[in-house]
Amino acid sequence: MSIYRRVLRYYRPFLPQTIFGLLLTVAGIGLNLLKPWPFKIIVDDFLRVNSTARSDGRTWIPLLCLALVAIQLLWGIINWITNYLFVKIGLQALLKLRTDLYSYLQSLSLKYHDARRSSDSSFRVAYDSQSIQTIYNKGFTNIFGSTITLAGTFVIMVRLDWQLTLLSLAIVPLIVAAIYFFAHRIRRESTFIQEQESAMLAQAQEGLSSIRMVHAFGREEFEVRQFHRQARQSLQANLRLTLTNVNSALVISTLMVIGTAAMYYVGTLHVLAGTLTLGSLLVFSAYLLMLYQPLESLTYTAWAMEGATAGAKRCFEVLDRQDDVVDSPKAIAILSARGSIEFQNVSFAYAQDRDVLHNLDLTISPNQIVALVGGTGAGKSTLLSLVPRFYDPTSGSVTLDGCDLREITKKSLRAQIAIVLQDTLLFSTSVRENIAYGRPDATEEEIVDAARRAQADEFIRQMPNGYQSAVGERGGHLSVGQRQRLGIARAFLKNAPVLLLDEPTSALDPTTESAIMETIKELMRGRTTLIATHRLATVHDVDQIIVLKHGHIVEQGRGSELVARGGVYAKLYASGHYPS
Repeated sequence: MSIYRRVLRYYRPFLPQTIFGLLLTVAGIGLNLLKPWPFKIIVDDFLRVNSTARSDGRTWIPLLCLALVAIQLLWGIINWITNYLFVKIGLQALLKLRTDLYSYLQSLSLKYHDARRSSDSSFRVAYDSQSIQTIYNKGFTNIFGSTITLAGTFVIMVRLDWQLTLLSLAIVPLIVAAIYFFAHRIRRESTFIQEQESAMLAQAQEGLSSIRMVHAFGREEFEVRQFHRQARQSLQANLRLTLTNVNSALVISTLMVIGTAAMYYVGTLHVLAGTLTLGSLLVFSAYLLMLYQPLESLTYTAWAMEGATAGAKRCFEVLDRQDDVVDSPKAIAILSARGSIEFQNVSFAYAQDRDVLHNLDLTISPNQIVALVGGTGAGKSTLLSLVPRFYDPTSGSVTLDGCDLREITKKSLRAQIAIVLQDTLLFSTSVRENIAYGRPDATEEEIVDAARRAQADEFIRQMPNGYQSAVGERGGHLSVGQRQRLGIARAFLKNAPVLLLDEPTSALDPTTESAIMETIKELMRGRTTLIATHRLATVHDVDQIIVLKHGHIVEQGRGSELVARGGVYAKLYASGHYPS
């Protein structure tokens, strides 16, 4: 399906309003075509030497002038209505496309987002999506209005002087050739600009989001140079497109002036020969302008459409992307889970031929606490990510209560899982909204109780506005330990039967870690828990420890049993850290 057909699908709900607007456009064009006639009548009937109607001029000339004002006023009202209507329709379609884009980006798997900068996705939602409005407001409606104007003007011009009409149209093939020649360059250069603007946004976002690191290492000047380099590339891309537009405008306008000059010459000869009146020549000149203006408008419309098509193409690239993690057609929604998890011959790779997990078999009983330990890159976080189906295994299966996760709807599956990450992600809203993110319908009492259980209530109440206090971007107003406690409160409030903890204390100092672990032990009670960590002392007494190395399970058992075996875990536990 072509880009334009896909764009028009977004305007189907607004078809009645569009038809009404087009009818008004036709009425406005009709009024516009009437504008030259009052002056023609004045010239031919009242200003001509020896005219028999000159004596009536004092009466009719003011009326004809008032008629011109009335035509202009009525045309202006219709034009105002149609412009407002078409812009409103375009903005409504833009809203739908932006919502569809954002919604689909939210549903795509992490594998898609891992391969792309978030700023590029943001650029497509915020800026590329505007192409759908451009194609409608500067494309479809312009083409319709210009075509009707051309047809009406052509009919009137032929009736006035068919020879002058054919002469005026002689340049049209040259204009069409020029449009075709420049259109491909404009689309190519517009696409390149979109990519450069997206890259510039990514550079700015990365530098500003890492501002603490930039200041800490004194790299402000370096970041400015990097941004300037990217911004300069965007500038050069815009200059190239501008140059193409200026060159094309020069060619088109020159062709139109040639056509106008030829018409003036031949038209003057016709007046001198008596085959055309002066008034008719003046009217013909006005209609020639009306003929060339739509042609010029169509020229710029074609180039605007080429630029907009580049943006629309980037939008539909997202919507055409197949989700890597989809629900099975027979997937069921579960209301509750006991928490039995099993990995059956599971392998996983982020890229082909580069497995992170290799043929893993692991059974976790309901309410069991299992720790995943191992060096960096062992596969701990990847294993955790398979449980909520952030990714699907390359081979093998993961089951919950004996049911393959692919046979459970993602939404109902994730409702059974609470997650606490190493770096708790907070939104720039209030403390209350962040705690209730997983359960927005929770009561105030439930939110406060979750905060108390996470030992966060005390510091929250000391904040200026208590639970309504803003946490800042990514929780910047809070300490690491405070952010972690809010993440734990969020998990308490969700009260899910399965709990995933990914390095929940690795960023904390020993004192804070000890306090947080006490809270986490309370959180783990009565839940099936998988905790990935490199702090062995914090998980030595859990129900089962899984030792991973290069994506393989090399040992498993209770901490005391593994120490007694004198294997990999015993050496790591004795040393207190992982070897590099």
